[in-house]
Amino acid sequence: METLSTPLLSLPRYSTSLTVNNDHEHPVFLHLKRCTNSSQLKQIHAQMLRTGLLFDPYSASKLFAASALSPFSSLDYARKVFDEIPKPNLYTWNTLIRVYASSPEPLQGVLIFLRMLHESPYYPNKFTFPFVIKAATETFSLCVGQALHGMAIKASLEADVFISNSLIHFYMSCGDLDSAYRVFMMVGEKDVVSWNSMITGLAQRGFAEKALQMFQKMEEQNVKPNDVTMVGVLSACTKKLDLEFGRWVHSYIERNGISVNLTLNNAILDMYTKCRSLEDAKSLFDMMEEKDIVTWTTMLDGYAKLGAYEEARQILDTMPRQDIAAWNALISGYEQNGMSKEALSIYHELQQSKIAKPDEITLVSTLSACAQLGALEVGDCIHAYIKELGIKLNCHLTTSLIDMYSKCGDIKKALEVFYSVEKRDVFVWSAMIAGLAMHGQGKAAIDLFSRMQETMIRPNSVTFTNVLCACSHAGLVKEGKTFFGTMEPVYGIAPELQHYSCMVDMLGRAGLLEEAVEFIEKMPIPPSDSVWGALLGACQIHGNVELAEWACSRLLELDPGNDGAYVLLSNVYAKSGKWEGVSRLRKHMRVTRLKKEQGCSRIEVNGVIHEFLAGDNCHPLSKEIYSKLDEIVVRLKSAGYVSNKSQLLQLIEEDDMQEHALNLHSEKLAIAFGLLYVEASQPIRIIKNLRVCGDCHSVAKLISKLYNREIILRDRYRFHHFSGGHCSCKDYW
Repeated sequence: METLSTPLLSLPRYSTSLTVNNDHEHPVFLHLKRCTNSSQLKQIHAQMLRTGLLFDPYSASKLFAASALSPFSSLDYARKVFDEIPKPNLYTWNTLIRVYASSPEPLQGVLIFLRMLHESPYYPNKFTFPFVIKAATETFSLCVGQALHGMAIKASLEADVFISNSLIHFYMSCGDLDSAYRVFMMVGEKDVVSWNSMITGLAQRGFAEKALQMFQKMEEQNVKPNDVTMVGVLSACTKKLDLEFGRWVHSYIERNGISVNLTLNNAILDMYTKCRSLEDAKSLFDMMEEKDIVTWTTMLDGYAKLGAYEEARQILDTMPRQDIAAWNALISGYEQNGMSKEALSIYHELQQSKIAKPDEITLVSTLSACAQLGALEVGDCIHAYIKELGIKLNCHLTTSLIDMYSKCGDIKKALEVFYSVEKRDVFVWSAMIAGLAMHGQGKAAIDLFSRMQETMIRPNSVTFTNVLCACSHAGLVKEGKTFFGTMEPVYGIAPELQHYSCMVDMLGRAGLLEEAVEFIEKMPIPPSDSVWGALLGACQIHGNVELAEWACSRLLELDPGNDGAYVLLSNVYAKSGKWEGVSRLRKHMRVTRLKKEQGCSRIEVNGVIHEFLAGDNCHPLSKEIYSKLDEIVVRLKSAGYVSNKSQLLQLIEEDDMQEHALNLHSEKLAIAFGLLYVEASQPIRIIKNLRVCGDCHSVAKLISKLYNREIILRDRYRFHHFSGGHCSCKDYW
């Protein structure tokens, strides 16, 4: 008996008859069934060419099916086989459409379908439509799918459950939920796939409650759910963050004997981690006999997101294979929880280990960590890495780079990145507008907003937040009012709380306090703590004690634990010399155990981030830093500097102690360090977590003149550029 290990010359010579109706009449079909590799397949292909068997549509379809659907198939080779077939039958056309629909080139499936309509005598049958609809689904081509739907109706195939299920999935994938529901309702005998398509589609599109309602209706119709159903239901639970219902679903699966596979277990695990129940998640994780990379990464991500970094690291170290998704989970867990230094440390470890190659998600998370820290040199290295590997900047990476450079104080490089790319979506434009806004370049931000509209990119809610911030920081009240007034009538964007906060901030900074109060009173939605915080901040700038007390009381009604409210009111009292008010507030904070957020300033030197707290003496170079600070104070006094004691938040009677308290502010320590260790040709870039006080602002401005240094200082709200004794930002102290 011949086997496929037999050399090609030993294969039996098949009949050259072009009419083949039965598999048993031709041994070639038996050989095709036994074929185990591409070499054997090519031998059979060559023999069929010599004997003319390839010209028989039925025989050719068998060869083509083997070349397209076998485990060792190659799409390129299958396409060559197809092109050699003189008259492909409908099965062959369907098979080629099917293969392309599941390939990286699904559009080719649609094109092959169109070619079939024009070149072959066949009309699509009930097998054709599910394949070509899948191809349309993969390309998210709504108009193509709608045309296919119409053709299925014309062919009287709309009642076919397989075609209907394909259409439901297609419409869901394209976001046309109404059409999906209409098709679903037209299905006479709905099978489990019909229900699964609706439940999964609704869950994925964010309609978790509707997905769960659909599951309830499915039960009422006595349709038995399967593992795919439960994955969709669990996805809805996860979207709702409904732990109790998620636990019920888990028990429902066990009670009803639903087959549990790895995919379903991973879905349960994901639900528990996203619903913040690490105890349930760990219990399931420990019981799972089969785990894949998704299992390990889900568990790691759950620990990292909830701040259980030791456990997350243990998972990373013990998982059988560390792919980039696991590293990304740990990096993003640190970054999203504000632990940016740790995020950068993990990134550096990843690069040194060479276990996995950083991908786009790695770079976006790490750039975000750089932006938080002000780590310009590290961000520069990541940008260089992107260029070195020839990674094309998509909109996500472009936005991250612009955000990083802007927040690290290099607005020129942010603009270079912006102008270097051809494709800019609304997020890229918005990031650049935000960068200009935080650097006090309000007019430039507004000009960029106008150019954005000329490119037909429609602004979104974030864009307007950034534009209004630009107007606020630059004192462009008239322009800000105009933009706010056009949001809903022109762009269909209803103002949200952040937009109202920007308006109050803008009016307050400009000294229009009465107008700001009137604006708040006319708000169609209840003012948030950010709105009252903006008004309170304006009261600090302009020293309005009475209004500050009112704004503070309203803010604390909404957020009793807001330490910033007490600090701002203390500033107002101190500025007005009302030390009894300062004392009263400090006593209240002490009694209620409410601690003021500690001021922290960071400076990067040679890729290393140095942190300073107020009065800090923990730095290994503290002796040199304080010596430099003493030198600075002497030079400041020689230049006529007088400390602004209204910036003190407590009553200190001795003048020398008042000055000493002011000199210990963290940004002054960072400036002293910068003067010592940052090259004279480079700007001193400092990031502070709180608002810069008026005294530190004056000191930085004078130091820039006395030492001929450029100082770029970012506080919680914006940048302050000091050079030659001047500041680019508008002074509000």
